[in-house]
Amino acid sequence: MRKPLAALFSISVTLLCLALATAAPQDKGPAQAKGKGGRGGRPAGPPGPVPRLSDGKPDLSGVWNGQQNVAAAGDIASAGPGSAAGAPPMLPWAQKVVADRAKNLSADDFEARCLPGGPPRIPPYHMSLFSTPKLVLVLFEGNTHMYRQFFVDGTDHPKDLKPTFYGDSRAHWDGDTLVVDTIGFNDISWIDGQGHPHTKQMHLTEKFHRIDYGNLSIDVQIDDPGTYTAPWIMHRITTLETGFEMTEYVCNENNQDPAHLDKAHP
Repeated sequence: MRKPLAALFSISVTLLCLALATAAPQDKGPAQAKGKGGRGGRPAGPPGPVPRLSDGKPDLSGVWNGQQNVAAAGDIASAGPGSAAGAPPMLPWAQKVVADRAKNLSADDFEARCLPGGPPRIPPYHMSLFSTPKLVLVLFEGNTHMYRQFFVDGTDHPKDLKPTFYGDSRAHWDGDTLVVDTIGFNDISWIDGQGHPHTKQMHLTEKFHRIDYGNLSIDVQIDDPGTYTAPWIMHRITTLETGFEMTEYVCNENNQDPAHLDKAHP
């Protein structure tokens, strides 16, 4: 049984998670995931065949490790000169935002004040996936106990979407890969711990592919012409936790970050 999580949103933890994310080399695919270790020195998940749903599609259900193996801040397609921390070239306003956040040590990070991080940012907590033929539900252990819904029922995005942290997600299967299309974001959340911003134009395309029983590949493409001059591509591998249950973590309980972050402002 793990000890209760408390005050994980300290500046030191944020910087540590960022260091882990940016230091890991790019994954080369399923062969590497099945080896002695995954990216960044993490061990691969347990081997075995991919479980299937009643309709024959892969079952993504399980508790998946929040400390994902990732490419160094994203694997960029046609980023060109001037890309910062793995991001494609940014428009001038976004460049200034990132620079200002670096100067004040990310003191205006909403996630450190217990607001949702929002995708595609990787929370350092476990997530639990529940798959059905018509709906895939994602539960997040940390922060505000938020969730995402991937509707796999052939419906389209509503026409009157209200901007939210997690947007509206509609999905379909491309072979054994679940392709998730998400729009309707607000412009509050950060893309990563370095404070890369986005606008309400952000369009997220995620591809979930269960490599085998214990390894889940997640490819992410960010399209946001209001912020970046090219798509931002990220590759991740997360591993299955066996004999493990999600725990209750309430971010606001004993959150000591706000006072520390306020002092970081110049």
